[in-house]
Amino acid sequence: MEQAIRRPMDLTYEDYLLTPEDQRYELIEGDLEMTPSPRTLHQIVCSNVFRLLDPYVQERRLGRVLFGPTDVILSNINVLVPDILFVAQEREAVIEDRGIVGPPDLVVEVISPSSGEKDRVIKRRVYYKYGVREYWIVDPFAKTAEVCVVGKSAFDTHKIFTPGEKLKSPLLPDFSPDTSDFFKR
Repeated sequence: MEQAIRRPMDLTYEDYLLTPEDQRYELIEGDLEMTPSPRTLHQIVCSNVFRLLDPYVQERRLGRVLFGPTDVILSNINVLVPDILFVAQEREAVIEDRGIVGPPDLVVEVISPSSGEKDRVIKRRVYYKYGVREYWIVDPFAKTAEVCVVGKSAFDTHKIFTPGEKLKSPLLPDFSPDTSDFFKR
């Protein structure tokens, strides 16, 4: 007698809401993934990027920059928690109490030892699929900032910036910090 092969049920946003609040989770394509607390270097780099980006956005009244953890609800089976995000002023209606409902305009992920492949491959694909306009992958170990822009079927690398280079963002054309400032301790 043949037995049916059972696949695990995909989890949904409703299931995600039942997770304990004292742990960090992401829901990616229906799979619930626990995310460990970030290390100090990760938080220093996140703080540096935020301190450079937020004043630029606020002074020009371009929108809102948020520091993680903030849920980004892209679909019923995709709830990601980026390190930093930007929502343009004309789209601020996506900012709700429960999180960002829809794609931010910009997502910044800072690589951790445990998140490298997920940030570079899986999240990159999901953010593209749901309409994030620009994606930065900041690597504190290689000291690089990769700016990714929307291509025909995936994010294309606009440029990988290294210390001493001014980061250029097609989304935020006048924003040009020295990439070295991302990695100051």
